[in-house]
Amino acid sequence: MQESGPYYRDRAEAGQALAELLLGRAGRDNLVLAVPNGGVAVAAPIAQALAAPLRLLVVRKIQFPHNTEAGFGAVAADGSAVVDRALTQHLGLSPAVVQAQTQAALASVQARLAVYGPWARLPRLAGRELILVDDGLASGSTMEAAIAIVRAQGPARVTVAAPTASARAAARLSPLADELVVPHVGRGPVFAVASAYARWYDVGDAEVLAMLERLNPDGAAS
Repeated sequence: MQESGPYYRDRAEAGQALAELLLGRAGRDNLVLAVPNGGVAVAAPIAQALAAPLRLLVVRKIQFPHNTEAGFGAVAADGSAVVDRALTQHLGLSPAVVQAQTQAALASVQARLAVYGPWARLPRLAGRELILVDDGLASGSTMEAAIAIVRAQGPARVTVAAPTASARAAARLSPLADELVVPHVGRGPVFAVASAYARWYDVGDAEVLAMLERLNPDGAAS
């Protein structure tokens, strides 16, 4: 397996690659849930290929105080949090710092909910086949929080799909999902989601909303 990228031109191409792997799911009661913002551009081709609705699952990485690209956990809209306690202890982060960063992540989630409105309100999940999508899995903590949220509502199946993941994240998430669909798993000591893409940029709110409206012209009712 290759250890260096890029593997994809951009998130749309990565989403097409995942869609091809998931085509066998067509015709089921699927719901595609994207982790915004970057996960939406990957999830859009999947939802289109499966003729499935696409909604947002708003979770946020709990960032280190001086490194916004890395994190030690994730928080969800209901206030539930997943924290890598071993990592925070190893790095000497005090409980006060962990709490402050967790609250900052929760505030970011609340702000995202206000922006996305009905697209972030989850429809019925019970009995449905869910496909959780992000543009990459570095530590796996954000997706772990996402899985915990949806599991509580009794879906029939939870599949996690991402174009790339670290070996650590794949091992962490594999027992939690019914299936993990990740074409490229990095085995090296250093992993960065961005390295999987030739074109990497921060996806803005306007682009997210435009993709959702294009795929769901009748709105967020389904």
